[in-house]
Amino acid sequence: MTGNDGLQAAGRRSLVDAAIEQLREQLSAGAWPVGSKIPSEHELAERLQVGRNTVREAIRVLVHAGMLVSRQGEGTFVRSTSDPAAVLRGVQRSGVRDVLEVRAALEAEAARLAAVRHTPQDIARMRAALAREAEVLAAHPERAGREATVEHDLEFHTAVVEAAHNPALTEVYRYFGASVRESMRAAFGDHEMPEVVIATHEELVAAIESGDPERSEAACRALLAEPSAAVEQLLAAIAARK
Repeated sequence: MTGNDGLQAAGRRSLVDAAIEQLREQLSAGAWPVGSKIPSEHELAERLQVGRNTVREAIRVLVHAGMLVSRQGEGTFVRSTSDPAAVLRGVQRSGVRDVLEVRAALEAEAARLAAVRHTPQDIARMRAALAREAEVLAAHPERAGREATVEHDLEFHTAVVEAAHNPALTEVYRYFGASVRESMRAAFGDHEMPEVVIATHEELVAAIESGDPERSEAACRALLAEPSAAVEQLLAAIAARK
């Protein structure tokens, strides 16, 4: 059974997942324009041939994803026809180089903004993350810069980005920061990446604390130059073996 706007009955697989996918496809296709009210739960349940609880759960997921917005007493309206999850899935399919380049761009801009917007608490947070990272390096010198310091290193870079005090930038970076770590692990393994150098991180903190945007950006790019170069070398080596 197919509704007049293209909705199809959900099959025996996960009914909620099927309903989500059907609604997402219709939203992306523009079946309901941004700002318009979508059909009622009862009507959608009939079109999809599922229960109202299934429709309600599917709508909840799409509200959380930012495609829909519910207004008490009014109904559910279209907020966006673009699915952020699809964008993130696209990022996941990108190569290590691609993700690292975007992350570097985000961090460089964040460092510039942090130079003029940081608080004493931001600087303290960066230094605390570096101190924890240094402790791990001292305790596990044979694992320096690899899995033993991954979380602390990400904590440091996240602190730098959050010091820019731009919520949108922070949320985008949180995804890329985790994505590039996973991409590197999957493609090469941590053992092939360069070890962490605390001194370059400390220079970035000093640059931000000085309030100089240009110096901060330069320090950030210098910090990321070595892993970027390592990625290029690894990609070249992989290409040469093919």
